[in-house]
Amino acid sequence: MALSNQEKLRYSRHLNLPDFGIAMQEKLKNAKVLVVGTGGLGAPLLQYLTAVGVGTIGVVDFDIIDESNLQRQVLFGMEDIGKSKTTVAITKLQTQNPFVHFIEHNLKLDASNALEIISNYDVVADGTDNFPTRYLVNDACVLMGKPNVYASIYRFEGQVSVFNWTSKEGVLGPNYRDLFPTPPPPGMIPNCAEGGVLGVLPGIIGSIQASEVIKVITNMGVSLSGRLFLIDVLDFSNRMLNIKRDPKNPLNGKNPTIKALIDYDSFCGITNDSNDLIDLSPMELARWLREDHDFQLIDVREAYEFDGGNIGGELIPLKKLTASVNLIDKNRPIVFLCKSGKRSAQAVENIATLWASYSNLRHLKGGLLAWREEVDADLFLI
Repeated sequence: MALSNQEKLRYSRHLNLPDFGIAMQEKLKNAKVLVVGTGGLGAPLLQYLTAVGVGTIGVVDFDIIDESNLQRQVLFGMEDIGKSKTTVAITKLQTQNPFVHFIEHNLKLDASNALEIISNYDVVADGTDNFPTRYLVNDACVLMGKPNVYASIYRFEGQVSVFNWTSKEGVLGPNYRDLFPTPPPPGMIPNCAEGGVLGVLPGIIGSIQASEVIKVITNMGVSLSGRLFLIDVLDFSNRMLNIKRDPKNPLNGKNPTIKALIDYDSFCGITNDSNDLIDLSPMELARWLREDHDFQLIDVREAYEFDGGNIGGELIPLKKLTASVNLIDKNRPIVFLCKSGKRSAQAVENIATLWASYSNLRHLKGGLLAWREEVDADLFLI
């Protein structure tokens, strides 16, 4: 599809670029890109892909906007709190560039829908913040033969690469499983809500990710396929790691064993099964506190989180838990809590491993976020 005169005016700075011109701009216009995640990475990624004129952009997310998002998710404002991220993002992006067609996928990407959704796009850009979805996106891209432009952020550090991309010479590059064959143990690497992230970092990394999407579409320059770019914004140090295809890769190595999408929560060691011996609902914990039930309540968040808002209990951060096991009373039921329930579930697992014969361990299901929703709406959390 050719550019209109109005589009030529809009993209004139591109058309003036050496070796870019109308031909490359038309490639952008005719491309279909799926952006998975509209958060810290997704916001700048979507804004720049929209601005440069990618013709069709799919937006996948199932989350709603929270005030804590606004420190880095620059697409959203105070008036958007409580609204669907995909709906708000598309509404704002449409005003940015009326020549872009948006497709909303207001849902959780999973093994039941990923292949069908991804099949409709030329390129996938992964801006997610959890390992099950990263492996899901990677595997779906490999199975569907789609390039996957990957990025992630953690505190002050970011990384970007291009996976499953075939070069100009016809050589297929590595994918996420070549770099990370297996996921880390659950709870080892906290997400942004638990570990924090510098607000400007997603903008830096998301912009680099957008530039890689443009290079994949236009086949210009040298992509990050086969390389992992890492940067620490505190000292602005950066590294480039080479990645090679692994013959043992279960997706596309010498003897592939994965030929369809799998249960990625299970693969990453995450269980969604309810367990009455472990889970304690916010209402049940409230009853225990109200009735002076004899138990030990341990908050495994960081000290600054505890100081920002708590419901009592003893503060023992998760990373110090095993070294502080002497502070835990084995003669009483123990209830761990954190912000979302992720770290407290890991605390149960850690202590259960140390005390194999002790089963009276619980954690607050859904964490203090669920407590605020069900018990105390005025609880302040950071």
